[in-house]
Amino acid sequence: MIRSTPTINTARLMLCAMRPEDFNRFAEIWRNPCIVRHIGGKPRSRGEAWDSFLRNAGHWQMAGFGQWAVLHQSNRQMIGQAGFFYGNRAMGEDFDSYPEAGWILVPEAQGQGLGIEAAQAAHDWFDRIMPGPLVAMVNSANDVSQKLAKKLGYMTMRESEYNGSEVVLLRRNGPPKRL
Repeated sequence: MIRSTPTINTARLMLCAMRPEDFNRFAEIWRNPCIVRHIGGKPRSRGEAWDSFLRNAGHWQMAGFGQWAVLHQSNRQMIGQAGFFYGNRAMGEDFDSYPEAGWILVPEAQGQGLGIEAAQAAHDWFDRIMPGPLVAMVNSANDVSQKLAKKLGYMTMRESEYNGSEVVLLRRNGPPKRL
């Protein structure tokens, strides 16, 4: 099982391990109300961001997969994160038993196809290294992420509620058929 974070390069992005020097940017991203609008709704404090940052790093050690920092190739600035984790959200055995996919991008990087580029690169890696089902949770009001999930091959399992928000639980049994 992989214990270090591999680097993935795409035409415009680099997915890589989060380094200690990335923390200030990570905290800045999670403090942004536009980022958390559909993910809990509340900006994270610096301490909450630190806990999440450490959890991302530790996930690679414990599970052999995790979240990558998404950097723009042109300036090496962190513009988001993408990857997989075990959320243990108490959403049912058919959800919690599988790795959960997640992705975020800063507002200035949205609308350029970078989200699908990052998420597709992460999923391609997962399909090669650890093939199998994946799940995702998307806020019911987040149409953009729901469309991205469908492009990645996710299908709706059910609607539910999580921490006071209406969400859609999705499942992907493997890569979608490419035409």
